Amino acid sequence: MPDGTILGIETSCDETGAAVVRAGRDILSNVVASQIAAHQPFGGVVPELASREHLRAIVPVVRQALAEAGESYASVDAIAVTQGPGLAGALLVGISFAKALSFALDKPLIAVNHLEGHIHAVLLDHRQEMNFPVLALVVSGGHTHLYVAEVDANLWSYRNIGHTRDDAAGEAFDKVAKLLALGYPGGPIIDRLAPQGDPLAVKFQISQMKHPDRRNFGKAAEQNVQTGLHFDFSYSGIKTAVLRYVETQNMKASIDARRAALAGIAEPTIEDVLKVCDRQTLDLVASFQRTMVNDLAAKTLAAAQEYDVQTLIVSGGVAANQELRLTFTREANKCDLPVFFPSSMLSTDNAAMIAAAAYPKLLRHDFVAMNFSAEAGLALR
Repeated sequence: MPDGTILGIETSCDETGAAVVRAGRDILSNVVASQIAAHQPFGGVVPELASREHLRAIVPVVRQALAEAGESYASVDAIAVTQGPGLAGALLVGISFAKALSFALDKPLIAVNHLEGHIHAVLLDHRQEMNFPVLALVVSGGHTHLYVAEVDANLWSYRNIGHTRDDAAGEAFDKVAKLLALGYPGGPIIDRLAPQGDPLAVKFQISQMKHPDRRNFGKAAEQNVQTGLHFDFSYSGIKTAVLRYVETQNMKASIDARRAALAGIAEPTIEDVLKVCDRQTLDLVASFQRTMVNDLAAKTLAAAQEYDVQTLIVSGGVAANQELRLTFTREANKCDLPVFFPSSMLSTDNAAMIAAAAYPKLLRHDFVAMNFSAEAGLALR
């Protein structure tokens, strides 16, 4: 099926997505139902609420994706769905629906790793420009991972050479925004506010990881050494440092005032948030973002040199951050290393990336049986 058409379904967290993609590259439709409004009062994703919202949205979202693509249930060649990682209950909504479609339509069913989907989101825009091996940084609210990717006759393989030991980068952005009463989701808000502050005003230190992990002993530690350097991340420390700064600088009163002011606005705009941010807050936000971006770039580019990769891709929700894109582009150019990002639409969770990642599996007839299930901690290999 060189021009196979795949219906992709994505329900790993708080976005209900369905898309139709042809030949792994042509997006015929890409529909996403956001749950931001549902989770906003809680300042973060509530797993049970996410599952219920997926149940409510999955049927109309899939129908809309097929209609926009000019396809039908019968005309697609395969069904692809996210197996993990993600929230177990949320994943099960998409998987159950995909299984039902596959059984009723007698269509092949393809299970996709959500992280591989983020990597293929970049390939949707830049497939012809890639030279291998590729180093992929997947950076989002739930993930901060580094992979060396290779491909041989439609068989993709991934080697994990770095991950976060605690908070993911996007999680740190959201938690800092919540602490400062800036709104939800925090990453896009901080990205918009940071240019208004001084990124050198507050000095933050990022935890430096020692390798092999000191928690590993014997053969495990020896194997880590033999398989090459590891480039891990840690962002719980900077989150705590922001909290300590807020306490020592007596910022509680201004934060409480901002929270009260924004609570009176149904849907605050970035202009509304900016009006209730003083200079100290803007400087803190700018300094936090600069420290995060510099750490991500420094470790990723060090890994690129260590593993002698030919291409760098940066994907995931945090890849939409403008300072991150500028910093990675500037620093990668210094190393003469091509760097690619997904379009803004494909940076956040979506089903087009799931359908695209499923296409090589379709060509290899790599299908799953009906008894497969969600894997909340699914690893990418």
